[in-house]
Amino acid sequence: MKAKIYKAKPYTNEIIRGKFKNIPDLRIQGMVEHPLVDMLIIIMLGVICGLEKSEQIVIYAKNKKRFLSQVFGINAIPSKSTIERTLDMVNAEEIIEVIIEIMKMRILKLGDIIAVDGKSIRSTIPQGKKTAVLQILTAYFTESGVVLGQKYVSEKTNEIPVFQELLCYINIEGKTITADAMHCQEKTCRMIIAKGGNYVFGLKGNHQILHKNVISFFANPENIDKTEVYEAPVEKRNGRITNRIFYRINDITPFDGIEKFMGIKSIFAVRRIVTTKHGTTDEICYYISSLDSSPESLLKTVRDHWKIESMHWMLDVVFSEDDYVNSSENAHKTLNILRKFALLLHKTFIQEHNLKISLKNSMLNCLTNDDLILQMCS
Repeated sequence: MKAKIYKAKPYTNEIIRGKFKNIPDLRIQGMVEHPLVDMLIIIMLGVICGLEKSEQIVIYAKNKKRFLSQVFGINAIPSKSTIERTLDMVNAEEIIEVIIEIMKMRILKLGDIIAVDGKSIRSTIPQGKKTAVLQILTAYFTESGVVLGQKYVSEKTNEIPVFQELLCYINIEGKTITADAMHCQEKTCRMIIAKGGNYVFGLKGNHQILHKNVISFFANPENIDKTEVYEAPVEKRNGRITNRIFYRINDITPFDGIEKFMGIKSIFAVRRIVTTKHGTTDEICYYISSLDSSPESLLKTVRDHWKIESMHWMLDVVFSEDDYVNSSENAHKTLNILRKFALLLHKTFIQEHNLKISLKNSMLNCLTNDDLILQMCS
């Protein structure tokens, strides 16, 4: 039987291999059997196929020797221990920069809304403690699924200063930043406006007086004439009926303390009424924003923030990230960005080809179909 010839676009090998070659190899070169770039490509492909453990990646590589050799020039398969040592010693920050570059090259239209949210890796919670050693704060384009940047929250700090540090090195000009109420901070607002961006932040009790006054305003029937009201079309999906009602204060100048939030133009609320077979929930959330956009636009921005929370949820459901046990932070950081890359590739491919398939099954297809993974990566 004639051996299969794989047809890969130059992007698949030359660009990916070229990018990975920029990552320093800290090993003693005279004692190296497997080039670092080869191992990184094998790990990346294994993650794209939905594999969660080093031993699974090794089994995959052994069964794909011809494919790896023809497309990527990989002729020797590393052992499980070699892969784990590599994940331990490689500079995760370098990997992250490379993968973000590849994401941007793969997806040219990034989007205008950047959601920022943190995720704890629960398997790094020390015994007897409640806080994970490793918490990752991610800036994420909600339209495209591309990661713009990410930082790590140490045990000695919290997300607020890390978010502000993240803002120092990412380009947000002309973009809108969304984040939960923790990040509704005066300094953060100043930084975003100074860099040419806009913000939409949740408003809760960390700004107690303003939060209380806003709640009182919307609760007072006498203020109905001072409020813009918009009711979004009813959404019916999977047995859920959702009504969203938007309320915006027409004149925010009487509110004490708003001048501290540089650029603020809107204070609004979104009421969400959800009915399922189990009953009805009715909740209202409050926001401040530097945007004076239409109700439809602000509602879309608020709803888009959910996409980063969904991405974090999929890291656990699809890849069992919270169950992955490894003492190396480098391993956790490297696999985290590779999983995000895999989610981006699969979601984009599914949308581009209008497929009716789950992420898990899409990954299974890549595991069994080498041409598909080439098409997805190209």
